[in-house]
Amino acid sequence: MTVKQLYDTFNFFDKNLDLELSEKGPGDIEYKLTIQRKHLSSPGVGHGGVIAAMMDAVIGTTALSQVFHEKKLVSTIEFKINYFKPIFEDDILIGTGQIEFQGKSIIACSGKIIKLDIGELVSKSLGTFNIYPMEKRGLKLDLE
Repeated sequence: MTVKQLYDTFNFFDKNLDLELSEKGPGDIEYKLTIQRKHLSSPGVGHGGVIAAMMDAVIGTTALSQVFHEKKLVSTIEFKINYFKPIFEDDILIGTGQIEFQGKSIIACSGKIIKLDIGELVSKSLGTFNIYPMEKRGLKLDLE
């Protein structure tokens, strides 16, 4: 099983937002989101909670993809987010993350979300995640 297959099987929240995950390798993922009417908080403007949820997915899945091959999962301990630009209906957003630190039980990742068409930075974040064995959630997966 891959991170993408795990995501497709268990992550109903991200699917509800219509986030699209691409897995490139350990610590290297990408999310894509097209802002739709359901993502708006006022006429034409996207809700900050959509960006926060997307960012949590970006940095969390970056962390997960780094430790998944060791049969480990992650959970968010905390994250900080900065909003730089508003988002609008029909904007296409791309989110990517980067591993900043990895220890035995925690991992820290930074993330950014940009508008695809113009490359404009929408948001940045830094998050910390707990690393724990899959068995703690009752998962016994074949990672081959």
